[in-house]
Formats: sequence, C-alpha cells, structure tokens
Amino acid sequence: MKQLAILGSTGSIGLSTLRIVEQYPDRFRVLSLAAGRNLDAIFAQCQRWQPQVVSVATESDAAALQTRLRAAGLTQIEVLHGAAGTVRVATLPGVNFVVSAIVGVAGLEATYAAVVAGIPVGLANKECMVAAGEILTREARQRNVPLLPIDSEHNAIHQCMRGGAKAEIKRIWLTASGGPFRALPPDQFANITVTQALQHPTWVMGQRITIDSATMLNKGLEIIEACRLFDLPPSAVQVTVHPQSTIHSLVEFVDGSILAQLSVTDMRLPILYALTYPERVASDLTFDMRSLSHLDFEPPDFARFPCLRLAYEAAEIGGEHCIALNAADEIAVDSFLAGHISFSAIPRTIEAVLEQTPRRHPSTIQEVLQADAQAREKAREVLRAGAKKKSVSQT
Repeated sequence: MKQLAILGSTGSIGLSTLRIVEQYPDRFRVLSLAAGRNLDAIFAQCQRWQPQVVSVATESDAAALQTRLRAAGLTQIEVLHGAAGTVRVATLPGVNFVVSAIVGVAGLEATYAAVVAGIPVGLANKECMVAAGEILTREARQRNVPLLPIDSEHNAIHQCMRGGAKAEIKRIWLTASGGPFRALPPDQFANITVTQALQHPTWVMGQRITIDSATMLNKGLEIIEACRLFDLPPSAVQVTVHPQSTIHSLVEFVDGSILAQLSVTDMRLPILYALTYPERVASDLTFDMRSLSHLDFEPPDFARFPCLRLAYEAAEIGGEHCIALNAADEIAVDSFLAGHISFSAIPRTIEAVLEQTPRRHPSTIQEVLQADAQAREKAREVLRAGAKKKSVSQT
C-alpha cells in the first residue's frame, strides 16, 4: 500500500489526489498533509483522513487548528507549521510516496528532503524543477529515486518514452493551448484586462498559472522542467500550439515515429499514473474517440509571446537565470492581478530582471532560495522604477 504525504493538500492537485485515494482505498493511505492557510479545508481533511502529521503556514494557524482538532477529539494528530513542518510531513517515517503540489518554491525544501530520504516524488510543482531542477535531478539520479511528473504534459512525455530507449529519442513536443489570446492582434495586448486573462479556453486552474498560460510563460517553465526531468537540451524540446488540448504531448524518435498521449482533460489521470507507476490500474477516466473530429497544430508566435523566448534563453543558460525567470514572473503576475501593471509589462519586467541576473549555478537549496529572493527584489525594483517613471510622465 502507498502511504502518502500530500504537499498542498487543499489545492486542486491535492484535492484530486484525495479523490483518487477515496476511489482506491485498498491501494492508498494518507499519512501526512501540508496545507497553506485554508484552515477550514485542512480541518475537514483531518476529520476525514486522520493523518498522523499535518502542517500549515504559520504558528498562529497551527495553534488555531490544534484548538479545533482538540475540540473535535482528534488529539492524536501532530500539528506543525512553516518550512520545517512541511519537511516533517514529507519525510515522516512510513511515507513511501510524496505528492509535491505546493505552488511556487514554498515546497522546495520538503521536496528535496524527500528525495534525499529516498522517497519517490510525484511532481505537480514545476517551479521546484525550474528553480532547483539541476540539484533535484542530480540527487534523484544518484539515489535512484523516481521523480514522476504529474503535470499533464510531462506525464504524457513520460508515458510516451516507455515506447523506446532514451538514445532513440530525437525530440519531444510540448503541446500548448495557446491561451485566450492566440489570435488577438499584438497591438491590443496592452489593453488586456485581468478578467480577460483569467478566461482560459480549456483548463480551470489557479490565477497565477492561468495568467502564465495567457503569456505562455507557463509553457516556458515546462520547457525547462522537461530539460531537467528527461535530461535533454533545450533544442530537443519543441512547443506546438494545439488548441483542442486533446494531445497532451508527443515524443519523436530517430526513425521518424511519433508517439502521442491522448486522454480526458482531468488531472486525476496523470496523478493516478504517477501514484501507481510502473503499473496501470483501471479507472473510469475514459476518452471518447468519437469526439475526436480534428486536431490542429501550429507553431508558437514568439513575437506575440516573448515569455516563451525568454524561457528558452534561460534554459540555455541555466542556473540562476531559470530561478530569476520564475521569481520575476511571479512578482509581475501578482502586480498585474492587482491592477498595477499592464499585461504587456509582465514580459518586460522578466526581461529586465534577467538582464541583471548573474550566470551562476547554485549548488545547494539554500543558495537557490537566496537567488530566488534576490530575483524577487530585483523584480520589485523594476516595477517601482516603472511606476515612478509613469507617475512623472503623467504630471
């Protein structure tokens, strides 16, 4: 039986994972959970799953949750908080699979700790791989620890790669929906509103990833993640825009054969695949081939979506450039969501930060976190300078 630690249990991936646990009670057991600040949700999960350990964001949150658990008679659950608490959740004795689904780099230390402890990880957090993939993959390969992608595109690649040896792979193809602005004239990008940017044509996701999909930065992060997960150069990772989002990714082999993975657009399928690998288990997540009327593919427009170009450049350089790409984007997206900058200012902010980023390669997780913090501060400086310039021009 897989005994699970779920990092990000109250998010969409965490909730989908728990739905799978509910469907397969003979295969999976929840041993520990890490959440953020949604105390109502984590309290309900504690009642339902009764984990041994749970971790929340802050000390005050932990105290409040502990009080509620005691009142409900759940005194056996250990309540922790912060990064140390999340590490404890990931490395709890008995855990033999970790689902890493905390958004951003907040779950990085716990994910790394799980790898060092020899625990297989299902990765639903691309930011960890983008920021520290060089370190995580090195440790995982040295310790023979599986890093199983849950992100639908990389999960599809993993499945397709089972059709041939690594030396037989020519390139991989990441599919992109193109987001809501695939056909919007570039001269209208500066007028894009937050509401428009949050209207993804295919997937229902969190705010940041939805905006990243609209700028195609999300696909850029996936390029970097693919390079790290599958040990490939950026030149062997291509993007094709596929509006139907039916094919999740493709692998092209040296003999000209191409394998594609198709499935329903339901994250439970890649989660189930990662949880049960190398086995495949029966599910109700079936795809109706009769609905497959046509498939469209087109090359991405790098001029329309400069974030994609910036991601390829960062992937080539590696190290702190990948960290800065992710960190600057997060700050810029937050500013856009708050109405402080335009949609077009997101890539400009990222590029300005990358121009100031040194070509260094951190060797420890602490160095990664330090570089991440520095990149975020540079992004804030860029935004402050832009706001000041705008204010002066308006006076």
